[in-house]
Amino acid sequence: MHALKYEGWGELAGEMGRSMARLQLPTAAAAAGSVVVPVPTTAKRVSERGYNQAELLGRSFSDALGRPLVYALQRHRGGATQVALHPSERRANVKGVFIPTLGFDRYLKGVHAILVDDVLTTGATASEAASVLHEMGSSGVTLVTFARALPFRRSGPG
Repeated sequence: MHALKYEGWGELAGEMGRSMARLQLPTAAAAAGSVVVPVPTTAKRVSERGYNQAELLGRSFSDALGRPLVYALQRHRGGATQVALHPSERRANVKGVFIPTLGFDRYLKGVHAILVDDVLTTGATASEAASVLHEMGSSGVTLVTFARALPFRRSGPG
């Protein structure tokens, strides 16, 4: 994941996405008619990396499943990188960052969305994105990620 996200190895996303597609999906997500929605990133990060890793994973994942890839979300403002943020800081950092892509609500009305991201840590990003997809009319959202990171923990007594 580090090579894909930080070292420019975008070609890794193909096999990673196909691997994700082998997961046992909940019935609603596996049903015909579901759509794949990649979690958007900022234009600055796309410029730095040359791609959005969630989009590359989503494209491979959707191709493997035979489901359409729908760019239903936009990230209308940035936020600090979340790597070193505490869970409560992560929630505040992503609050309100996603907006619907104009006209894409028609692809989500009554349809189950499979939200694709690279890494799940606290779920703050996924929760915020899922809220917008629900507001757009999605009947449900299933999150699929390639990796799960342990949340930040402060050391010391406790």
